[in-house]
Amino acid sequence: MHTSEQIRSKLKEFFGFDKFKENQEAIVRCVLEGRNAFVLMPTGGGKSLCYQLPALMLEGVAIVVSPLIALMKNQVDAVRFMSHLDSTAHFLNSSLTKAAAEEVKNDVRQGKTKMLYVAPESLTKAENIEFLHSVKISFYAIDEAHCISEWGHDFRPEYRRIAESVARIGKAPIIALTATATDKVRTDIKKNLGILDAVEFKSSFNRPNLYYEIRPKTADIDKEIIKYVKANEGKSGIIYCLSRKRVETLAEILQANDIKAEPYHAGLETQRRSETQDNFLMERINVIVATIAFGMGIDKPDVRFVIHYDMPKSLEGYYQETGRAGRDGGEGNCIAFYQRKDLRKLEKFMEGKPLAEQDIGRQLLAETQAYAESSVCRRRLLLHYFGETYEPDNCHNCDNCRHPHEQIEASDMLQCLLEAIAATKEKFREDYIRHFVCGDNTEEIQAYHHDELEEFGIGENHEAENWGAVVRQALLSGYLYKEIENYGVLRLTDAGREFINNPKPFYIVLDRQFSDEEIPMDSAPTGDALDPILFKMLRTLRGQVARDNNVPPYVIFQDPSLEAMATVYPQTEEELLNIPGVGAGKVKRYGKKFCELIKKHCEENEIERPEDMRIRTVANKSKLKVSIIQSIDRKVDLEDLAAAQNIDYDALLDEIDAIVYSGTKLDIDYYIREILDDDQIQDIYQYFRESDSDDIDAALDEFGDEYEEDELRLVRIKFLSELAN
Repeated sequence: MHTSEQIRSKLKEFFGFDKFKENQEAIVRCVLEGRNAFVLMPTGGGKSLCYQLPALMLEGVAIVVSPLIALMKNQVDAVRFMSHLDSTAHFLNSSLTKAAAEEVKNDVRQGKTKMLYVAPESLTKAENIEFLHSVKISFYAIDEAHCISEWGHDFRPEYRRIAESVARIGKAPIIALTATATDKVRTDIKKNLGILDAVEFKSSFNRPNLYYEIRPKTADIDKEIIKYVKANEGKSGIIYCLSRKRVETLAEILQANDIKAEPYHAGLETQRRSETQDNFLMERINVIVATIAFGMGIDKPDVRFVIHYDMPKSLEGYYQETGRAGRDGGEGNCIAFYQRKDLRKLEKFMEGKPLAEQDIGRQLLAETQAYAESSVCRRRLLLHYFGETYEPDNCHNCDNCRHPHEQIEASDMLQCLLEAIAATKEKFREDYIRHFVCGDNTEEIQAYHHDELEEFGIGENHEAENWGAVVRQALLSGYLYKEIENYGVLRLTDAGREFINNPKPFYIVLDRQFSDEEIPMDSAPTGDALDPILFKMLRTLRGQVARDNNVPPYVIFQDPSLEAMATVYPQTEEELLNIPGVGAGKVKRYGKKFCELIKKHCEENEIERPEDMRIRTVANKSKLKVSIIQSIDRKVDLEDLAAAQNIDYDALLDEIDAIVYSGTKLDIDYYIREILDDDQIQDIYQYFRESDSDDIDAALDEFGDEYEEDELRLVRIKFLSELAN
């Protein structure tokens, strides 16, 4: 039995601390006493100490299951530094040579090693199971335990086999640790590990120093990020993107704008990832642009901002990633850019996965959308998601609280909602209930014969888009809850049942309105140009050039390109290449006159281009575009080309549009002539030649049912390629 004095003495000896943080001492004592433990502690709360200290104090070796090789190395180095002996901690994974692995095993056999870090894959190998079976295990620590659950934000199938490996190696206490887990995830983890008897330790999820903000994602996003990073010069930050391609492109754009940034994703070589991580920790670079592969266990206390270029797949992922900001209790700004289209894309990626997995994914995305679009205190929403109540109405440290929205009285809507849930026997999720209250006669509602209920359409006189806000704020106010086992099913609380009989005032703030339209991420911002006088002059010049070349003005440059020119004032052909929609062909053909006009305007009006407006972009080196150009040169059938590139036909035409609009000439006559005869081609060609617009919808209206959209698009590509480029 270890006394409090002994435990604190070891805390001081190994870690240099005089006292524990919240819950740490109780967790350490639980492990020392040989009991199973489940630890839910937010990032920065000191989870690793909870198993490292008892491992150093107990006889035998603690097996620490960790998901990332880079993370293991960092933690092993930290323990070795603390204990002054390299043998105290080791990792056993695929990065070790056979000789190095044997050296590790010898230290473990001799009792020198107190912590052995392993990946879940290593734990399942027969040779490792046989070896670990022969040594004394003090306990098992399962770090990042949310990876076990299919409902967790970072589910890994190999994590679900840990219990099976533990049974074969030998029974010992288990401590499962995670920074994010809802009640649903927590239950799933304990069941899988067979530790339903575990003592639970749950620290508050509130990080008062973190500021949360959601911004609409516009075509201006790169520029917004550059301006933000430059305004916070010298501060450390992480920018998360969902795709590797976006990570690399954004890192290049930041570098081109004199920002010390590096990309980080799982596709990079191990050595490069390791160097990038070290450079960030040592502050040789300020910004990491990363996929979620970066950040687990990164012990950098002074990350001052975390930016989400794309919203993550779940609120747990969002919470964990934002949690890497301000771990020292100082400034931590968490800014996420949101558009609905991003979530639709994520939904599309699920297609082909098992139906159960798709269902889980959609539920998690629905929670993310609800959070992003809500006008309620973001801290309240986040903490509620993790089963914690945040009492204040205003946290003063999120965008919604700093700029509160007007409240409306909604007790009638709440009563309709609660009655609808009661009438359908509390067995359905939010989307079903919303259809029911609105009187939408869906196939599912008909299948249950709920269209025959008296309450069907009970709320049809209210605005349909406001029901989401009512549901969310009813959950926050304790009138509803979501069932744990059948996640997403709305159930009434006692307060909810009481409200049906005795309604009282209930106020909601309406959700923020986000467009469902996709904003093209490589186009210039639309709307007013920074310099409307120059914009007008550029339009006039474009008209002259168009008349000289006998083509419509849009063939020369589109309006968004002119707006960008009137915003950043490019004065050389090299600078003009940075304007979205302007390729080398257009610069060569038309660029000189436009640069001369802009330069003259700046000189005559003594305009100094502000440094932050001269946002430099990087050349688009898309492998896909290069491959498309090469394939068309070889006269590959476009449908075959789309199949070969694993994109649909419309997406291929989008790519080809982008190529010709930026000034590259493509000859697709070989393909068009298989679909249309010469008279038809001439008919459409002449339309675009005489039209003031390249809009396909306008062309469809003009021709009626005479041509398909694809046919019009193909001839427009031919027209632009021949006359514009």
